[in-house]
Amino acid sequence: MTGPEAKRQPRANMTERQLTADVCVVGGGPAGRALALALARHGRSTVLLEKNGTARRAFRGESVAPDAVRLLAGLGVLDGLRTAALPVRRLTVADGGHTVLAVDFDSFPYAYRTPLEIPQPTLTAALADAAHRTGAVTTLERATVTALLRDDAGRVRGVAATTPDGTVEVRAALTVGADGRHSTVRDLAALPWHSTPLDRDVIWLKLPFPHGNWDRHAYQVRIRGNRHGLFLPSADGRLRVGLNIPKGGFKQLRAQGVAALHRRLAELAPELADTACHTLTGWSGTALLDIFSTDVPHWYAPGLALVGDAAHTLSPVLGQGVNHALADAVALAAHTAPALHHHDPPALDAALARYQSHRAPVVRRARALQLRQERVFAFAAPLAVALRRGAYRALHHTPALRRRVLEPVYFPGRQRLRRPARPLETP
Repeated sequence: MTGPEAKRQPRANMTERQLTADVCVVGGGPAGRALALALARHGRSTVLLEKNGTARRAFRGESVAPDAVRLLAGLGVLDGLRTAALPVRRLTVADGGHTVLAVDFDSFPYAYRTPLEIPQPTLTAALADAAHRTGAVTTLERATVTALLRDDAGRVRGVAATTPDGTVEVRAALTVGADGRHSTVRDLAALPWHSTPLDRDVIWLKLPFPHGNWDRHAYQVRIRGNRHGLFLPSADGRLRVGLNIPKGGFKQLRAQGVAALHRRLAELAPELADTACHTLTGWSGTALLDIFSTDVPHWYAPGLALVGDAAHTLSPVLGQGVNHALADAVALAAHTAPALHHHDPPALDAALARYQSHRAPVVRRARALQLRQERVFAFAAPLAVALRRGAYRALHHTPALRRRVLEPVYFPGRQRLRRPARPLETP
C-alpha cells in the first residue's frame, strides 16, 4: 500500500508514557515479527514488545517447510535469507537399520517445494529488519507485559508493560499474543486452554557432521524398537539431533552419565558414535524440551487474538511449529487489515472469527498426524513394529498415498503446478 496510510506510524505521548498503534504485538519470535511485517505491508502500524533482548533469545526450531518458504517470499524476505539457508532435498525413515521410506521433495508439483534450514535468530532478524524499514513498526526490547488494558465494555484496548526505561501503556485496536507456549497474554485474557502431555520428551543437541557419506541435505528419522531420533542438517554445518526419551526420563538418563547418551546415539546412528564420544563430553551441550500439546478452543476475544504456540502448541515431529506460526501471522494480518483501516470493532471481531475458522482446521490436521506418528514411533511389540515398517514401505512405493499423507503437512492448501517442476528447481 502506498500513500498516507502506508506511512502511518505509532506516536508516542512522552507526558503520559503511552504509545498508540493499530496493533500491539506481544512476542518477538517468528510469529510476532512476521505479523508486524505483514501488517506493515497492509498499511497498519504496530508496536511490538519483546520480553527477551534479541541477543539473549535462544531458539531450537530451524526447519522451514516449503509452504512457509512461500510465505517468506510473499513477505519479501526470502531472497535475503537464501545465503544463510540450507536447502533440504530428501526425507528418509530407517527402521531397524533399513530404509523404509525415502521422499524426494523435488518430486512434488509445487512452485516452492524445498524445505530450508534457517537459524531462527537469522530468520527473526530478517523479519525485524524488513519491518523496521517500513517505518510502521516500533519495537520495545526487554518489555514485560503486566496487564491488559480494557474499555468499559471489557474490550481489550492494549497492554501495560514494564521496560528498562519505566512503565509504558500501548493503546491499540487489536492486541496479539505471540508470546509462545507459556503465553502471558493468553493467561491475562483468561482464555481457557488445555495441555496434554505426550508420552515423550526430546533431548536436543548438535554434533559435527560424521565422516563418510551422511547426506547433508536430508531429514533423517531413525527408529529402533520403541526408540527414535530426528537427525536434521543445520545451516551452520552441524547436525541437529533430537532424541526421544520417556516423559520425565531425563533425570534418570542423566544419572547414568553421558556415556548412556552416547549409547543411545550409537544405537540409532552408528555413524555418529565416534563423533559423539569425542565432542559430547557433558550435558551442557544438550537441551531438554518438554513435549506437550496445547488446545485453545478460542484463539480470540474482543480486541485480542493469539498466534503460533500461544494458540496451538505442537510437538517437534515434522517440524511444524515455526511453519504454523508464520501461516497464522500472514492470515491474521490479511483478515484484520480492512477492519483496522476502517476502525470498525464489530468488523474486527468478525475478522478474528474468520481467522480462526481459516487456520484451525489446518492446525488440527497437522496435530493429528503428529500424534499418529508419535504413537507409531513408540511401537515395541514385534507385530506392531512389522506393521509400522509395512506402512512406511507402502508410502515409499505408492506416490498417490505419499502425496495424500505428506502434502497436507508440507503444502497445505497450495495449488499444484500444471506441469511438473524441473528437478532441483527452487523458485
